[in-house]
Amino acid sequence: MPASTREPGPTDPLVALADRCVQCGLCLPACPTYGLERNEAESPRGRIALARAWALETLDPTATGDAHLDHCLGCRSCEAVCPAGVKYGALLAAARERQRKRRPAGWRTRLLEGLVTRPALLAAALGLYRTLHAALPSRWRPVPRPPRGPVRPAAINESSRVALFTGCVAKPYETGVRDAVVRLCGALGVAVAEPNGQGCCGSLHAHAGNNADAARLAERNRTAFARAETVLTLASGCHESVSQSLSSSTRTIDALEFLAERLAQAPDTLRWRTTDETIALHLPCTQRNVVRSVPAMRRLLAAVPGLRVIELDSGFGCCGAAGLQMIEDPERAAQFREPLLRSLDASGATRLLSANIGCRLHLGNGTTIPVQHPLEFLAGCLDPESSPHPGASDA
Repeated sequence: MPASTREPGPTDPLVALADRCVQCGLCLPACPTYGLERNEAESPRGRIALARAWALETLDPTATGDAHLDHCLGCRSCEAVCPAGVKYGALLAAARERQRKRRPAGWRTRLLEGLVTRPALLAAALGLYRTLHAALPSRWRPVPRPPRGPVRPAAINESSRVALFTGCVAKPYETGVRDAVVRLCGALGVAVAEPNGQGCCGSLHAHAGNNADAARLAERNRTAFARAETVLTLASGCHESVSQSLSSSTRTIDALEFLAERLAQAPDTLRWRTTDETIALHLPCTQRNVVRSVPAMRRLLAAVPGLRVIELDSGFGCCGAAGLQMIEDPERAAQFREPLLRSLDASGATRLLSANIGCRLHLGNGTTIPVQHPLEFLAGCLDPESSPHPGASDA
């Protein structure tokens, strides 16, 4: 059946977002999927035109068109360079929500979305995965083996106004990172709470067009963090969803930026031991384009004497993790990761740092070099005289 040719609907929010695009093409060089495919339909400009045509019913949806929308990594590098201020992230979310209504999600997506919203079931699944990991074929090992040891339970500190968002999949993988944040903040005189009741941020669901479940998860976190004045995030991919879910009176800030701010106010508070090491630094898309905490992270690492930092900038501008894409389309995700791994191997670095859990899992599954959050590494560089601080406050 031919597509209809009805007149543009001025009240359609997706069309309004799309109409801000002036089709200049300045986004194309910044887009990882266009860099890989060299295909206009795999560019932001092409996807905007496609989503607009679907909204106006001037073009029928097809499997090929759906694939072009599916391939978008949501890195928002296009948004960062757009001279017209197109809100591509909002447009992509709206387009995928409509896509999901007419084309149900696959079983992998539904399974993983369900798992991350059920903490006990997720913990059991990851525990089983850890036990069976070595015996599984490589295609069934989409992420590294979870580390040994129990997950540290959340703790409520009623007096602390600074709280830590712990996420879902990150719980078993980031025990060391959370301990590092508590240690670093404690050395600066700041107590950190981990409120019970918090859960998945919902970015995984929103990325797949499931905005209804994303909204329910946001409400749960809003309730969990009702007492907090400041909420620290560890994963750049979770930050925006956490920020949007909390009340306007709650400040959401990347833990890296929070620490950099505190150190700027009292630069001699933390002492760092000399660290004669070369480390590679991966800059996640969400950290660069959404959270924008890269300068703060660079300042923190630059304070460590003797440390040599090599930033990995080869490849297409994204590691390819992109929410569930590294699990749903691992071969394609590996194409984006491969140039970064080659650069890592050539760097001579002894470890790789990245501030997003999804990126670390994806990169860690392709290398034997230790992959850490920058804060976990920084906590290891603390001079013993800097930590612990006996008088951590709630400020």
